[in-house]
Amino acid sequence: MEYQFVISEEQEGDRIDRFAASLLEDCSRSYLQKLIKDGSLVLNGAAVKPSAIIKTGDHVLINVPESVLPDIKPQDIPIDIVYEDHDIVIVNKPKGMVVHPAPGHYEGTLVNAIMYHCKDLSGINGVLRPGIVHRIDRDTTGLLVICKNDDAHQKIAAQFKTHDIERSYQAIALGTIKPLQSNTDGIRTIHTYIARDPKDRKRMAVVKAVPGNIPNVGKDAITHFSVLKQYSDMAHIECRLETGRTHQIRVHLSHIGHPLLGDEIYGAGSTRFASKTQGQTLHAKTLGFVHPSTNEWISFDSELPAYFQEILHALEATCI
Repeated sequence: MEYQFVISEEQEGDRIDRFAASLLEDCSRSYLQKLIKDGSLVLNGAAVKPSAIIKTGDHVLINVPESVLPDIKPQDIPIDIVYEDHDIVIVNKPKGMVVHPAPGHYEGTLVNAIMYHCKDLSGINGVLRPGIVHRIDRDTTGLLVICKNDDAHQKIAAQFKTHDIERSYQAIALGTIKPLQSNTDGIRTIHTYIARDPKDRKRMAVVKAVPGNIPNVGKDAITHFSVLKQYSDMAHIECRLETGRTHQIRVHLSHIGHPLLGDEIYGAGSTRFASKTQGQTLHAKTLGFVHPSTNEWISFDSELPAYFQEILHALEATCI
């Protein structure tokens, strides 16, 4: 597939490989660097190095070879099914499980497991993501809805788009979160723009709003959260998503100086409970939406995973 771009003033000064990676998010930066070295990415009609700096008015042409889709196989992997009917499956995902296959990771995912359990899944998101409407990070636990047919998928996806899905998470954040003085309901709101970090494509970052439809300038992101209990150096919090950006809760809490316990990407490197966390302490606890067939509101709740409860018990012990 061929892509052509003309560099704007806002994009001037970036490296060509970083610019290409920001636009083609499905391609890794290392893969794009290989395309550049192979001559499949040219700047103003000439081959360049990955470190070449782009300028306003430059013409970029990228030829990405058509990829051969892998054969994703069902696997007999135990999964915690909270609810199931002819339209949907609600799954309580464990820590360490990737939701769907991706280049270099085609086995052991939730999709592999659900394909073994269900013979029919919606095909809207292609062969790599059958039935998947939304996802949570590998080390985040909790509830996900999976669709068995395209009609259910379209109706639930529409609710995500209009922010009519109820989603609440519980997490443990580092630091002391100061009490609110004026808002009696205790709910705080974080409202920023989030985009992929131009310096590290594995991270997302809070960015400034930029007028116009410019790639990679950030999407509106809103998180509401409240403190369930404050401990000496950590807080048990509840978060409700108004939008659903990649890594949103993790980025937002880190942005205000209270990263999640165990978060290896956005965290502060706390060594407390390091043997228990294995990634961010974040759980998708509740999930609610209008059922695609009955049009009735349904809601599901899940218990905090054992490791999360053990940490809370240890924090409670320090208060005695």
